[in-house]
Amino acid sequence: QCGLWVLAALGKPVISMALGQPSDPAPKSALEAAKRALENGRIGYTNALGTEALRHRIAQFYADHYSIQVEPERVAVTTGSSSGFNLAFLALFDVGDRVAITRPGYPAYRNIMTALGIEVIEIPVGPGEGDLTGERLADIHRKTPLRGLLFASPANPTGSVLPFEDMQKVVLTAQSLGISVISDEIYHRLSHVGSDTTALSVSDDVTVINSFSKYYCMTGWRIGWMILPKHLVRPVDRIAQSLYISAPELSQIAAIEAFSGTSELEAVKSRYAQSRLILAQRLPRFGFDLAASMDGAFYAWCDVSKHTNDSMTFAKRMLAETFVAATPGHDFDPVNGQRYMRLSYAGPAKEMVEALDRIEKWLL
Repeated sequence: QCGLWVLAALGKPVISMALGQPSDPAPKSALEAAKRALENGRIGYTNALGTEALRHRIAQFYADHYSIQVEPERVAVTTGSSSGFNLAFLALFDVGDRVAITRPGYPAYRNIMTALGIEVIEIPVGPGEGDLTGERLADIHRKTPLRGLLFASPANPTGSVLPFEDMQKVVLTAQSLGISVISDEIYHRLSHVGSDTTALSVSDDVTVINSFSKYYCMTGWRIGWMILPKHLVRPVDRIAQSLYISAPELSQIAAIEAFSGTSELEAVKSRYAQSRLILAQRLPRFGFDLAASMDGAFYAWCDVSKHTNDSMTFAKRMLAETFVAATPGHDFDPVNGQRYMRLSYAGPAKEMVEALDRIEKWLL
């Protein structure tokens, strides 16, 4: 990403397919709420778990969107999903505990847990590897006892969605084995093949992490949330007070109104769907074979081994020679990532088409 910023600063016509960041602003309702708050005066600290208004609004969202009841007291508002992961890991695990994640997967999972002294156990998924299932989880636990499991659906970098039946078996198997479950749901409302299913529909005894960054286009506002089992509310409250004091009040005020921006946000999602179809048709033509189904989020996880076995060097060359940035796969998969790249199609549709034109011309 450093090279991307340097070239952009030099005025080069860089198109980024590297960042998992929507190019649209927050909904107008959220922006207007923030403007009113700034005009009305002081922005300060809030309760460590968030304002009562936002916690109740998030609880209402679960009733509206998933048809499940969540007590507002179980909602913790966080400084983005990143602090949610920190809080979950600190509240649930001790140094030396083993926690399973899927590979490929979001690199911050591994990096944060490693920094906290937690041992990360990776479960390979994808072509030739299999899926995350209750049976696989139980088999791994027999060989290497686990304290926790973290999975994402839709997933980063693959966009894969875990079917409800599989999720149900995974969660129930984990609970039967005494394994704490964390469900990363930050790409919910960005599924392209069906409706969202939260892990809370299986059990209340899971920790769910979500964010306003992706669907709601609020990355820089640094605002997210957790749904906690009742026994974790007070531990997370205490840790959050010490680490973060509270999530930004201005962002909390805006986030309440972001839920009313659905018409704008669904238009953005429709553009993602258009770009998704274009990528699915064009990427294989020039040897970027799709290694996952692109069922959700806004990523294409591509096998580029027809061109290289060193995706880092390949990505650098592509940026330097086409001014198109993509993310090499090593961070997501330290074992086999050298043959993969992640392309984000969260940018404007015209830019996505232009980026594909440049790559195709460069390769063919």
